Amino acid sequence: MIKDNQKIFNRLQLLLDAVIVAASYMLAWYIKFHIIDRIRGAEGVGALSMREYFGVLVFIVPVYMVLYYYCNVYTPKRTVRRRYEILDILKANTIGLLIFIVALYVLKQMHISREMIFIFYVLNVCFTSLFKIVVRRLLKTFRKKGYNLKHILLVGYSRAAEEYIDRILGNPEWGYVACGILDDSVPAGTLYRGIKVLGRVDNLHVILPENKLDEISITLSLKDYDRLEEIVDICEKSGVHTKFIPDYMSLIPSKPYTEDLMGLPAINIRHVPLTNTGNMIIKRLVDILGSLFGLIFLSPVMLICAFLVKFTSKGPVIFKQERVGLHNKNFYMYKFRSMRQQQDCEEKKGWTVKNDPRVTKVGKVLRKTSLDELPQLINILKGDMSLVGPRPERPQFVAKFKEEIPRYMVKHQVRPGLTGWAQINGYRGDSSIKRRVEYDLYYIENWSLWMDIKIIFLTFFTGFINKNAY
Repeated sequence: MIKDNQKIFNRLQLLLDAVIVAASYMLAWYIKFHIIDRIRGAEGVGALSMREYFGVLVFIVPVYMVLYYYCNVYTPKRTVRRRYEILDILKANTIGLLIFIVALYVLKQMHISREMIFIFYVLNVCFTSLFKIVVRRLLKTFRKKGYNLKHILLVGYSRAAEEYIDRILGNPEWGYVACGILDDSVPAGTLYRGIKVLGRVDNLHVILPENKLDEISITLSLKDYDRLEEIVDICEKSGVHTKFIPDYMSLIPSKPYTEDLMGLPAINIRHVPLTNTGNMIIKRLVDILGSLFGLIFLSPVMLICAFLVKFTSKGPVIFKQERVGLHNKNFYMYKFRSMRQQQDCEEKKGWTVKNDPRVTKVGKVLRKTSLDELPQLINILKGDMSLVGPRPERPQFVAKFKEEIPRYMVKHQVRPGLTGWAQINGYRGDSSIKRRVEYDLYYIENWSLWMDIKIIFLTFFTGFINKNAY
C-alpha cells in the first residue's frame, strides 16, 4: 500500500533534490571557471578558491529544500499538471536567486561570481524540472502496471461522488482506484460507471479494520450531513487519510474565504480578492504598463495584420463589437476584422462555426493564431479590459447564459481579459460555456498577481493557437 512506502519515497525525493542542487552548483562553478573563462583566456583568476566556493553549499542546499517545501514542490502531484509543477520549481529557484544576491550584498561579499550564480540558477531549474518529469513518467508507467495505486472508498452517494468518480476515471494517470461506495439510501449493487455501491455506511466498522484502504473520501449528500461528525470520528480513529468532498460546491467558492468569529468559523459565500483597493490598483498598473509595452513591441505585427485585412477584403480594418464588462456595463471591444462585412442583424445571429462562409482567408489565420485579438490592448489601456480575466460576451448571450448557468454573472465582478485561466486550459472559442465559467470563477476567487503572471506566461505556450477558433 502507498502509505507504507510514502515516507521512504518522500525522503528519497528530498535527498535526490539536494544532490541535484549541489551538482548544479558544482557544474556551474566548472562551466564558469574552466570553460567560459578558458574561452576568454582568463582561466583560474577567480578571487576565491574551489574550497571556498563549495563551502557555501552548506547553506545553499538547506535553504533550497525549505524553499521547495514552501513553494509546494513537495505537495502531492497526482492531480497537478506538469507545467504547474515546473512553475513551482521556477518560483522556488527565482526566490532562491534573489535571496542569494541579497545575502551577498548584505555580507558585502563581492568575490563570488554573479555570472556563476546565474548559471547555477538556469542549471538547477532545468535539472530539477527534468528529474520531476522523469519521476512522473516512471510513476505513470508503474500505475499502468498496477503499482503505486491509491485505493479509495467513497462514503455517500451524491453529485459530489459522481463528479469525483468522473474525474478519477477521466485521469487514470492519477493512479486512483475507487473500490466502491457506501450509502444508506441507494441499494447495494447499484453501479455508477462501474463503481458499485457495496452496502450501508455502518459497514465502515467492518471495512476499516482490514487496513486495505489508502484513503476515505466522504461524499455525503446534503440530506445526510447529520452523520458527518460520526463518520469523520470513525475514519479518524482508523488512522486512514480522510478527505471531505462537499455536496454544496455549487454554492461556495473553490477556495472558501473564512472568518474567525471568536472561534466560530464563518464561510463567505463569495470572496473576490479584486474588490480589495490595493489589489485593484496593482492590477490596473500592470495592465497599463503591459498594454503600453504590448502596443509598442507588437506594433510591427499589428501593422502587417492591418495591411492584410485592408487589402484582401472590403470594409474597415478594426471591427468593434458590443460586449458586457465590469459591473455589467457594456463597452465596444476591438478586433482586427476577420469576416466579410455584415448587417447588424446578420452579425448577431450566433457563434462562428466550422467552415463559416463569413470568415475571410486572412481572417481564418488571424483567428487561429489569436492575432485578431491584438487591438484589445487599446481596450486594456482605456480600462475596459484587463490583460487577464474572463473573456467578455455579447449582451444577448449574457442574457441567455445567466438564466442557464449558475453563478454566471459573478464573472462581471472583475474586468474581462485578453486571456484568462479558462483560455490557457483549452476553453476558447466554440467550447463548453459551463466549463469555461467554472474556470473563470476559479480565477476570480483565487486571484493573485503571481497567478496573472503565470497565465500570461502560459498564454505564450498554450493560448495563442486556438484549435476551437473558426
